[in-house]
Amino acid sequence: MDKTAIILAGGSSRRFGQDKGVLELNGKPLIRHVVDAVKPLVEETIVVTSTQTRIAKYAPLVTGDVRFAVDAYESNSPLIGALTGLSISKSQYSLILPFDMPFVSRDVISLLFEICIGKAAVIPRWPNGNVEPLHAVYKTNMALEAAKTAVAEGKLHMRAMIEKLRGVRYISTLVIQELDPELHTFFNINTLADLKKAEGMLKLRKPK
Repeated sequence: MDKTAIILAGGSSRRFGQDKGVLELNGKPLIRHVVDAVKPLVEETIVVTSTQTRIAKYAPLVTGDVRFAVDAYESNSPLIGALTGLSISKSQYSLILPFDMPFVSRDVISLLFEICIGKAAVIPRWPNGNVEPLHAVYKTNMALEAAKTAVAEGKLHMRAMIEKLRGVRYISTLVIQELDPELHTFFNINTLADLKKAEGMLKLRKPK
């Protein structure tokens, strides 16, 4: 295997007030939007969540061959979900995404995989310096070791893992904008207002 998608679905959805994974957008569960977007691009899809109960809830919502895993440690940190997924990934490169980005661009993801060859990671970066570590591709074995080290040091954030990687390539969102002019690939749903906005965005995307 060459490419794996690790979808993090362990968050508590506190700001939303209910489990976002089962939330429907245009008649399809949010988690399935993300799974369906990336599956054609990878050989393996892994969904990492916090409990077996949530696995039982999510499994019927997705189609095809999707692996599920429970966070290796009890924590709301996405780093724990990333570590869990990286530890069972069978591929040389692993894409990490959250489960609440319904407009993930296949063109953008394909580019990230392509330019990650020979690098420890490819991470989008905004002009203000902010980065998107949960919309990035990593060299699996290098990222796993970096994640383990960060967790062992008690640093439970993605930045701690990234700081331990050597050979990270940052790609400007200005470049990504050539493939996704509105940068909808980074849009995530955290609130009811975001959901309403997403519904409006979908209407604009319908075939003319």
